[in-house]
Amino acid sequence: MAKTAKVDLVGVGLNATDTVIPLSKYPTRGSKVEYSHASVLPGGQVASTVVACQRWGMKTRYVGKLGDDVAATLHREAFAHAGVETRLITVNGGASSQSLILVDDGGERTVLCRRDERMNLRPEELNRDWIVNAGALHVDGYDTAAATVAAQWAREAGVPVIADLDETYPGIEDLLANVDYLVASRDFPIRLMGESNLEFALQRMQRRFGSRITAATLGEDGVLAWDGEQFHHAPAFRVPVVDTTGAGDIFHAGFIYGMLQDWPLQRQLDFACAAAALNCTQVGARGGIMPVDVIEELMATGPRYDSAFCIQLAD
Repeated sequence: MAKTAKVDLVGVGLNATDTVIPLSKYPTRGSKVEYSHASVLPGGQVASTVVACQRWGMKTRYVGKLGDDVAATLHREAFAHAGVETRLITVNGGASSQSLILVDDGGERTVLCRRDERMNLRPEELNRDWIVNAGALHVDGYDTAAATVAAQWAREAGVPVIADLDETYPGIEDLLANVDYLVASRDFPIRLMGESNLEFALQRMQRRFGSRITAATLGEDGVLAWDGEQFHHAPAFRVPVVDTTGAGDIFHAGFIYGMLQDWPLQRQLDFACAAAALNCTQVGARGGIMPVDVIEELMATGPRYDSAFCIQLAD
């Protein structure tokens, strides 16, 4: 068997084919709403994060499952075009994961998902060499058992683990015990810890699971992170928003890019916020992945939202 090459980042998690439908008016129940066009684009949490990191000059690997349909061809071509190394399991007769994404006139998206159960990645389908021959591992936790095994292998090999979580899947605590950088959606820490205050939830989560960083992405409020000693906050950047699809995925890519550059945490968060904001200026999960110098220009000159978290933490 050929030796597995070393990469900067390996991702284990979701891919999806996104059908993005912009709407001039969001539908109310029982109504009819016309739309002018739809775009079919590659997406998925981990898959999009990996592609962004590859575009920024990193060597990456993606591990996941696809059906044997047209959607699978779209993904394979997208990975190949970006230069991502893939370890893809094909499910004969299976349907690749699909998302219908409704985007309102303010750019905010609503996602409807469909996933064939045969697309669930199982622990026995992983190869340890795919995981440990990397500078970092990124997981989203959907296939929780497989993500947990991958994270355990990474932890044993001294490979840092980053997680993008938005649901408290069964078995998620076993995964969290092996996560170094937990950057979750706003509500995840509150739901997991049964704590109404986000700051307390992040602190409790960090103490319980021993992560180096616990953080929550907050939309227009940016991101709030706890490093075990102090909070770090980065407000979001103001840009003309076209589509928020993939903002979190590209945020995680920016965070990982900065982490592997050994940047200070505050710079990581600022870069991630800028990368996510720019992605929102185009259609699709990967439509606005900009070059590093463009992201850094926004960091240096771009306006930011006024954030309630700035006031709260200052008080």
